[in-house]
Amino acid sequence: MNGDAIARTTFPEGYTVLFGTDGKMILAPRSAEHSSTIRSMQIASAHALGRHAKVISDVHIDFPGGEHCAPDFAVLREDASREGARYGFVDVLLISEVVSTPSARKDYDDCTVKYGRYGVPVYLVVDPYAREVVLHTEPTFTGYSTAHTRAYGTGTLAIPLADGRTFTLDLDEWAHRGRVDRVWTEPLFSRP
Repeated sequence: MNGDAIARTTFPEGYTVLFGTDGKMILAPRSAEHSSTIRSMQIASAHALGRHAKVISDVHIDFPGGEHCAPDFAVLREDASREGARYGFVDVLLISEVVSTPSARKDYDDCTVKYGRYGVPVYLVVDPYAREVVLHTEPTFTGYSTAHTRAYGTGTLAIPLADGRTFTLDLDEWAHRGRVDRVWTEPLFSRP
């Protein structure tokens, strides 16, 4: 799909539209759990890092080779500045993706390799279906050498950032949310 066609297309409400470098387009439904989890991380960042901390959600970040992504949540260096309209990957201290569907392995597999390869110091996968978070540290060319899994309801998770600050999440707060079991099964478009 070319840029003109994208500009003229009306996408269904409640979906995030992702465009891959291979030309594929993915429409991912956004759930209330997905949205509230991101909001919870934004609030936690204000408490832990200060309300003027540079955090972004669904904002493009440039990676080498013209590759970019718009993670669900990211913490940037305090001195981060945009080059043009986007931040660069070297300014990223932490990226978090919230799993959108129980079968989505992109956040666990593809993103882990990508963010590790580019040296993002901390990658956090938040999975409301499995009710757990996976904290990846020590990036390598093939992903991360360290991964720790914590279940919802196991207290606070203190995440040291490369600039000396600590980002803290309250996993007990997420434990009180209802279990997410619904998988989106309705067709996006009906056939004539």
